[in-house]
Amino acid sequence: MKKRDIAVLLTCHNRKAKTIGSLASLFQATIPQEYQLDFYLTDDGSTDGTGDAVEELFPQVRVIRGDGNLFWAGGMSLAWETAMQEKSYDAYLLLNDDVELYPDFFMNLLEAEAYSLKETGKRGIYSGATVDKNGEVTYGGSKVNNYLLIVRLNMLAPTKQPQVCDITNANVLWVSKEVVDKIGIFDYHFTHGIADYDYSFHAKKKKIPLFLAPGICGECTDDHQKNWKSNQYTLKERIAYLKSPKGLAYDEYLYYIGKHFPLFLPYSFMMLWIKTLFPTIWDRTKKNKKIPL
Repeated sequence: MKKRDIAVLLTCHNRKAKTIGSLASLFQATIPQEYQLDFYLTDDGSTDGTGDAVEELFPQVRVIRGDGNLFWAGGMSLAWETAMQEKSYDAYLLLNDDVELYPDFFMNLLEAEAYSLKETGKRGIYSGATVDKNGEVTYGGSKVNNYLLIVRLNMLAPTKQPQVCDITNANVLWVSKEVVDKIGIFDYHFTHGIADYDYSFHAKKKKIPLFLAPGICGECTDDHQKNWKSNQYTLKERIAYLKSPKGLAYDEYLYYIGKHFPLFLPYSFMMLWIKTLFPTIWDRTKKNKKIPL
């Protein structure tokens, strides 16, 4: 049987222990013999020796050096581009470097692919659910309820069967070659976050199947804390956070909303500025659950 070539893609920055732990769990996973995995890791300017440690402990991983300005989406895109230059892969497996993978995670993804082929006749995108130490689902796939002016996301709980979803997180994400041939890789407008959400919606518009894989693929803590700065910070600091790729990513977020939910754009614009100029109001309204997101 001809082997299927899979490119495994990661990016990292200054969290050596987590990166090494994630890779260790990856190499302990069950991978069927008919799959050949190649590994690409972007080390985006780490100063804690992450890249060097990976090269020493996992010589089969190709480490690509960044300058520290790539952030998550940029680092993943560089690893993706590098892999595509090497050979034509049958699929690309995107992993966050803080995910502790379960031994059967790869088999869960293969179940999603088999289901996609059976139900749609197409290969697509399959996300693997992760949980935290308490067993709460942290990442995976979500359904979108679009009320034109208001958009809500509902995260799916994994079951024994793959589930259709609208959004896939790239903490554990299988992207088939057929998908890349049709829509390419991440949109270069995105520096850090949002890129995986945007990619999901782009795929859905092109009628590419998106599924949440069955079961749980690993452990990963939800590190998305309160995404605005309180009034304990100066206005200058709050505006800097508004513009920051690791903050509210103002330009990128509005680009994303305008691209996929144009009627939601006025609310999004107002939301970003209320968070920044009047954080006390935002604290109160969120606490009282008067607004979504």
